[in-house]
Amino acid sequence: MKIIAASKQNYSELIQIWESSVRATHHFLTENDIRTLRPLILEEYFKAVKLVCAKNSDDEIIGFCGISGNKLEMLFISPDYMRQGVGSSLCRHAIQVFGVTMVDVNEQNEKAIKFYKTIGFRIIGKSQFDGQGMPFPLLHMTLSQQS
Repeated sequence: MKIIAASKQNYSELIQIWESSVRATHHFLTENDIRTLRPLILEEYFKAVKLVCAKNSDDEIIGFCGISGNKLEMLFISPDYMRQGVGSSLCRHAIQVFGVTMVDVNEQNEKAIKFYKTIGFRIIGKSQFDGQGMPFPLLHMTLSQQS
């Protein structure tokens, strides 16, 4: 696996990974929520972050993350590659190369919360609404000092 910068030319692959990952992990979202989020991700959110992708030995993108400042804004892995170290590798890369120390996680996504805790993040706060003002509570996490 290699980790490299992603570009606008990768957007179509990234949005497919985003959607398949969300369908596999964000069971609290409705079909309408996904349809509403998809163009926002594609047309606004990708442009607002540094995108980094993981590629397999066949040079296929298998996961990606988006970073803004010291915050991990998104991390999505192709369902075929979940629980194989792709997310951990991308997260550690974001920490080591870009100085990431913060992440927000949907409270309903218990597997993601557990994942970030194993990386070394801890919960420091909570918001009742997500970034779009929807009633999906977010947990604010920061990287523990000892990580």
